[in-house]
Amino acid sequence: MNSADQSEASEASATQSDPSSSPQRTCVPALKEWATVCNAILEGEQVVTIRKGGIKEDGRHFSVPYDRFLLFPTYEHQSGELLKPAYRHNLERLRGRTSDGIVEIEGWCDVTGVKKLTEPDALAELDSKHIWTADYVTERLRWKARDPLWVLVLRAHLLPQTVEIPILDEYGGCKSWIEIEASLDFKGEAVLSDGAFEAKTAGIL
Repeated sequence: MNSADQSEASEASATQSDPSSSPQRTCVPALKEWATVCNAILEGEQVVTIRKGGIKEDGRHFSVPYDRFLLFPTYEHQSGELLKPAYRHNLERLRGRTSDGIVEIEGWCDVTGVKKLTEPDALAELDSKHIWTADYVTERLRWKARDPLWVLVLRAHLLPQTVEIPILDEYGGCKSWIEIEASLDFKGEAVLSDGAFEAKTAGIL
């Protein structure tokens, strides 16, 4: 082996042994939400999400550990009966876009405000801000009655391109937040103009 070959071999060996040269696992926070609701948020029809949290939340209670996150569409618990009639047609349309083992990430959100509700009277003021039925939102308030219903005001953005993410086992379970393995930046335009977003969110907080 000549000196040039020895030099190249030494560099290759150093690269393999240097942990900083290996691909790094990048995790990005994401909120699991019904696919129909993700669609409504990314079309500017819905500007809030309403949460009590799942039975596998950290600490067994819902919290908001991130102020910016991807929307991770889910399909398991969606039901047309729990959506306002005008949005029920999206159930089948969106289900047809799924493929085994892959989820499509189309956008992300900034949390611009948080409100906690404990009284049913406050729900009527939110009715025009989301696509769920009034009965469903009331049921969510009553479930785990000692915990408040969290209202997150969301400023949604569309990614420049849809990103396909392999679904890992760790993403499953009845929990709101996950960290997905993806190398992407929070880029893209807001789905609503500043004026439209201000009008849509007026009176929530």
